[in-house]
Amino acid sequence: MFNIVLVEPEIPQNTGNIARTCAATGCRLHLVKPLGFEVSDRYLKRAGLDYWQYVDITYWESLDELKNAYSDGRFFYFTTKARKCYTDESYRDGDFFVFGKETKGLPEELLKAHPDDCVRIPMMGQLRSLNLSNSVAIAVYEGLRQSDFESMNKKGELHDLKWDE
Repeated sequence: MFNIVLVEPEIPQNTGNIARTCAATGCRLHLVKPLGFEVSDRYLKRAGLDYWQYVDITYWESLDELKNAYSDGRFFYFTTKARKCYTDESYRDGDFFVFGKETKGLPEELLKAHPDDCVRIPMMGQLRSLNLSNSVAIAVYEGLRQSDFESMNKKGELHDLKWDE
């Protein structure tokens, strides 16, 4: 499906939640070092629950290393500094959604080098940003919506409820 790239993530709970989203949607997770936590961090593991076996994770020394490995890939940089809304793009299978660290976002020089590939999630007021794991979920589900949730289970089932008398 999609490739989720976290550049220097700092908060293990966010990365764990994102890993869970990746497991539930079939997205690949790419973590770009340095990480602000140990991979064995209990908060990371707890936030990802028992979904870790379903997550395809690759670790990279740098964003350049990842981009060189996928030189034909389409990269979208999610940032509060973009002029274009994330819903203005048409996403395809295999696209890369790139997110920066929680405290600083993506480096300005990266954004300036790719202004047409920068997208934002609209917010009210002058808030700095949304939570990283929420932003990833918004991006992933927009891409999935555009593909009509292909290969996803779209129907649930209510089970008979029996109340004790």
